[in-house]
Amino acid sequence: MMCGGPSATKPATAETQEIADKVKSQLEEKENQKFNVFKAVSFKSQVVAGTNFFIKVDVGEDKYVHLRVFQPLPHENKPLTLTSYQTNKEKHEEISYF
Repeated sequence: MMCGGPSATKPATAETQEIADKVKSQLEEKENQKFNVFKAVSFKSQVVAGTNFFIKVDVGEDKYVHLRVFQPLPHENKPLTLTSYQTNKEKHEEISYF
């Protein structure tokens, strides 16, 4: 991993799913739709002044979204933020910086 760059892609963990779940409502509001399926599949992380998580999420029917979620440093006591996302992704598509 290069300094400041995103990590290698890793399989999603329980923590990754928890992060995705916490920003699900933000995505649903932005996309004006509800997701019945919302399963984190894989992720990359990037340490900045906090952490960026790039998460591939299965939303059902062979559709995926890529989320960029910012987790502030603990002492800032701020919530997770969905900073960007990409829709209409496919299972084979690699998560890239966006």
